[in-house]
Amino acid sequence: MNYIINHLPDRSPKPRNVGLTMAMDKGLSVREAEDFMSVSSQYVDVVKLGWATSYITPNLKEKIAVYKSAGIPVYFGGTLLEAFIIRNQFEDYLRMLDEFGLDYAEVSDGSIELPHDEKCEYIRKLANRATVLSEVGSKDAEKIIPPYKWIQLMNKELEAGSYKVIGEAREGGNVGLFRPTGEVREGLVDEILTQIPFEKIIWEAPQKSQQVWFIKLLGPNVNLGNIAPNEIIPLETIRLGLRGDTFNTFIKDLLKN
Repeated sequence: MNYIINHLPDRSPKPRNVGLTMAMDKGLSVREAEDFMSVSSQYVDVVKLGWATSYITPNLKEKIAVYKSAGIPVYFGGTLLEAFIIRNQFEDYLRMLDEFGLDYAEVSDGSIELPHDEKCEYIRKLANRATVLSEVGSKDAEKIIPPYKWIQLMNKELEAGSYKVIGEAREGGNVGLFRPTGEVREGLVDEILTQIPFEKIIWEAPQKSQQVWFIKLLGPNVNLGNIAPNEIIPLETIRLGLRGDTFNTFIKDLLKN
């Protein structure tokens, strides 16, 4: 840090198990990734190469090396795995993970119809060779999953070997956990939290208002995902109560101590 400010909320130190920030890379160049890491590596815990952008991104191995050299794990978006599964190319997917030296993998079914038992089997297979993040929720805004089903799916995926379950929102933050307007489905989140420990969930929250809502609800060490590279530092200031949106959220309790 560049100077001292007292009475800030405690942030879990890296490498951390809670308070994760997952950044979404939608096609940065190698140079852009280097610039990104030069200012934000201390605040990023994992980078997702969104959906299937890795298929057409130039100099992919060089970019992955940039993130790895900064100590940041990288994984391909779940839609890419779905593209392999629907084409009966799962073994090719496994070979590709080895080729690019990836230690993380995402399992999702937001774009394809996949029986949940099969999804959990993919989680089990991948968990033997990688840290698995599995995504719950549909990319179809018309498909509303009731809270009890979210809880059931999350529990089964954690039991199958997922390190964290991801609450779906897409990169726009307008499906799954959120209404088309970006408003949080508060009742859904409240119901999920009655059964699933908050530290086991990464909430996709690309919009600032969504990040603020989750931080006010669950504190500075909530896991948040699908954060744009240029929003990593702004998000960290929100976590620390150093932006107007959360300025008064933590300070009263901190000043009492």
